[in-house]
Amino acid sequence: MTRVYLNRVGTAVPRHDIHADFVDYGRSVLDDEHRRALWDRMAEMADIEHRFAVFAASPAPRLTNLVQDGFYMRGDFPGTAARMRRFEHEALALATQAVAALDLGAQRQEITHLIVACCTGFTAPGLDFQLMRNLGLRPGVERTIVGFMGCFAAVNSLRLARHIVRSEPDAVVLVVNVELSSLHLQEDAELEKLLSFMLFGDGCSASLVSARPEGLELGAFRAAVIPETSDMITWHVGDTGFLMHLSGAVPGRIRRFLLRGAADLFGNGDPAAVAHWAVHAGGRSILDAVQSGLSLAPRALDHSRAVLRSYGNMSSATLPFVLDRIIRARPRDGDGVAMAFGPGLSVESFRFRPAA
Repeated sequence: MTRVYLNRVGTAVPRHDIHADFVDYGRSVLDDEHRRALWDRMAEMADIEHRFAVFAASPAPRLTNLVQDGFYMRGDFPGTAARMRRFEHEALALATQAVAALDLGAQRQEITHLIVACCTGFTAPGLDFQLMRNLGLRPGVERTIVGFMGCFAAVNSLRLARHIVRSEPDAVVLVVNVELSSLHLQEDAELEKLLSFMLFGDGCSASLVSARPEGLELGAFRAAVIPETSDMITWHVGDTGFLMHLSGAVPGRIRRFLLRGAADLFGNGDPAAVAHWAVHAGGRSILDAVQSGLSLAPRALDHSRAVLRSYGNMSSATLPFVLDRIIRARPRDGDGVAMAFGPGLSVESFRFRPAA
């Protein structure tokens, strides 16, 4: 059976760091001291220092215009069509930047398959077609879109790449995860929704998958669904962008699921024997839930926490950022587990180990 490897990962974020500005914005729309104090406390506990967006925040106090180019005007947030027009331009630019970070050189002409995963925007011809032309890939490259699956599309897209290489050992697969969550800000002063917006940033990853024994060998993929949780993470197309619901009960349900035993995710493996952890940095409470539910060592999720601190939650692009940190650390041996969560409530994972 052909062995398949995640050879390397290129990453990119927009140049505008909007986290501190958004914390200020959230404080400005809350209508009483108690809620503002709670907001400040939650912002401090989030363990996020930077999040990046395709917009630059407007100068304080931002009473009317939230961003410098007028895209978000108080009382007049844009409709879905305007947000998708913005996506078409910005997503291509960011994805091109992430692929450039792979430094493909002549290897670009070896690419046989292109997979694009995204849940924050759609156009047709799609980003896959735009990337094929913009990158100068062969017109015959086989293209696939993994759409609207949320954060765990990171696992699905790599699984698909692994299946392709196992069936076609000479295949070289380019996997692009691009998410522009900032395009879906809603003018809403409900505290729970503001807190969910505070987690998300824009970002893109580009991953190269092949049979070449470099990087991380991709092992068994597994999926599970936590019972009676389908309403806890939802993502619907609305008239003013995509509308997210993220229940505060999600971390607790993940923790209880893992405490009961994660045979569906690890087979007969013992979490204590795992040397490398790549957990989707969905939020500090998510990482704490995984750490507690699996009784992991204090520093087991350091890579995930570093990505959260530096970029926030970039939906499906987040997990590849964590895997990139592991590859760059040049581990010599030891098994690893990657894990991500999303609507369903779905929990997906795969095993990996450093290339020999």
